[in-house]
Amino acid sequence: MSARVKTIARRGASLQERLYLIEICKGMATSFGHFFRNLLDNSRLAVRHYPEVPPEIPVRWRGRHRLTNHPDGTMKCVACFMCQTNCPAHCITIEAGERLDGRAEKMPRRFQIDLLECIYCGYCVEACPLDAIRMDTGIYSVNGTRRDAFLLDLTALQAGQGAFPEDDYQKGGA
Repeated sequence: MSARVKTIARRGASLQERLYLIEICKGMATSFGHFFRNLLDNSRLAVRHYPEVPPEIPVRWRGRHRLTNHPDGTMKCVACFMCQTNCPAHCITIEAGERLDGRAEKMPRRFQIDLLECIYCGYCVEACPLDAIRMDTGIYSVNGTRRDAFLLDLTALQAGQGAFPEDDYQKGGA
């Protein structure tokens, strides 16, 4: 069985169309037209004044990570490794240790997230059976000058403030 081949004639056979000079000039005329119009009258520009005016963040937006606590102040994380296992970027590192606050579970001795490797997919939040990790801090600008500024350890994750209060989240606010 042989395949049928359909030959299609090429367009742009003339010298003028093959050189693309007229098309390049048309494109440059459009670009310069926009440039000079915006230069003379910039009142119609769609500009966000980022540092002064923060962007509108949707409610379901995934921000920087944080670890949550029980109402009595103890950590919810039991070092079950579900978030580390479910992370497609492999940016979460957990070392389990014995719990010292009287609960029967274990707790993480070391919990580290590398924000430079994280793709902010939210799979760690979905995988957590105890709702111990969340991405609702409202921190949308993560920047730094050294690599170790992007490594969140256990104390930095516990200090992360959430955008939604605990009792609001329990009632279904988020």
